[in-house]
Amino acid sequence: MTDLPTYVLERVFDAPRELVWRTWTEAELLARWYGPGVETVIHKLDVRAGGQWLNEMKWGEGGGQRERMDYIEVVKPERLVWYHSMCDADWNIAANPMMADWPKVLLTVVTMEAVGSMTKLTLTWTPHEASEVEIACFAGAMAGLNKGWGSGMDVLEGILAELQS
Repeated sequence: MTDLPTYVLERVFDAPRELVWRTWTEAELLARWYGPGVETVIHKLDVRAGGQWLNEMKWGEGGGQRERMDYIEVVKPERLVWYHSMCDADWNIAANPMMADWPKVLLTVVTMEAVGSMTKLTLTWTPHEASEVEIACFAGAMAGLNKGWGSGMDVLEGILAELQS
């Protein structure tokens, strides 16, 4: 299969690009909007090619999930590219415990384009080195991805307004 399903989220923020960049690259800001409605704990955030973002989202008693993001490209303040994976307690890439056929690795590209005093953010998610079953699972779930990412972007919008007031 050559044409992989790709999830695309676009959002325009009424904030300068450098400020939007900060919300994706400073742990205290990132933890406030990533994983809306849950407690987000950032165990490591090393934003550089070869660096990692180790993230834990907690909900309820003992419930939660860990994610590992391995940065492959960082161009300040316009582009972040990473491999996005679920992982086990030791930060090893693992299957998604809630969706066994979910791709183990997603290629994530986030671009931030200055549009006057505003910023157009584009996020894409594409299965990386995935099996046909994983690709089909991702394609089937794409319509629901706006709920999580969209909620996060709503929170992010509020943080950007707060930082500018």
